[in-house]
Amino acid sequence: MRAMLLVNPKATTTNARTRDVLIRALGAAVELTVEETRYRGHAAALAATARAKGYDVVAVLGGDGTINETVNGLLNPINGDDAPLPEDPSATRPALIVIPGGSANVFARALGLPNDPVESTGAVLEALREGRRRTVGLGQALWEGQSRYFTFCSGMGYDAEVVRAVEGLRGTGRKATPARYVNTALRHYLATDKRHPAMTLTGPGIPTAKGLFMAIVSNTSPWTYVGARPVRPTPWASFETGLDLLGLRRLGLMTLTPVIRHILTESDALPSGRHLVQLHDEAEFTLTAERPVAFQLDGDYLGEREIVTFRSTPNALQVLV
Repeated sequence: MRAMLLVNPKATTTNARTRDVLIRALGAAVELTVEETRYRGHAAALAATARAKGYDVVAVLGGDGTINETVNGLLNPINGDDAPLPEDPSATRPALIVIPGGSANVFARALGLPNDPVESTGAVLEALREGRRRTVGLGQALWEGQSRYFTFCSGMGYDAEVVRAVEGLRGTGRKATPARYVNTALRHYLATDKRHPAMTLTGPGIPTAKGLFMAIVSNTSPWTYVGARPVRPTPWASFETGLDLLGLRRLGLMTLTPVIRHILTESDALPSGRHLVQLHDEAEFTLTAERPVAFQLDGDYLGEREIVTFRSTPNALQVLV
């Protein structure tokens, strides 16, 4: 089995010694080529090359951002190939191996992998030996002639504003820890506009919902983690169904406090409240904004947008877990 391992040398929770151990372990199980990512978008280019060269597996040692780039490299057409996809498009692409190396590692943990890179490598090697694969669906966001797949979440409004603020702090050399996200969210809440919602939700067979301050789009659950605690605004979301959404029409404490309390529990019940908008297992919907609003995808800030369409992509990828 030919495998390409993409290593983010700046991954938050690994060091050179750990990476060497993991590379040796994988190299003993497969015919391994190792590539380090050097710049933003490099993982996507390397994954596309692995697909074009017929590799069986692409492994990723990195955080959710590196994984997202890799997935997009595996899924996007090669050389303009727009032939119709087979019933199981995942079979035409290399399988994916995920080894968590970031701060949150939401995708890996949602797959049931350990959050420790060494333990996760052990689980992956076991899956290789036993031939265990799982086919997962992905989400896709489309805007202004562009598109990008996401593994676990996207969002517009307040949550994306928090992601933008944390990325700004990372640019000054600070790490994106769970505590930093929480503190940034609290500080940003005090300054955010709570009186003029910008977004409207529309879609095939979906009642129009106006006046949204924030929209969380989920491809699985949890949406994220605060340390070891899962955060589950859309507990019914899964890799085997369409997309879910939680939208907020109010940002006041009377609305947010019970929602936050609920999504930090292990309950499988949906959050409740008359100012919430919820969707489950939808194939497509669109968020339109009266003014540009912040937009994030798998925890990666992608600027301000006015119209984004979200689509479910079933059977997109095989993952060794």
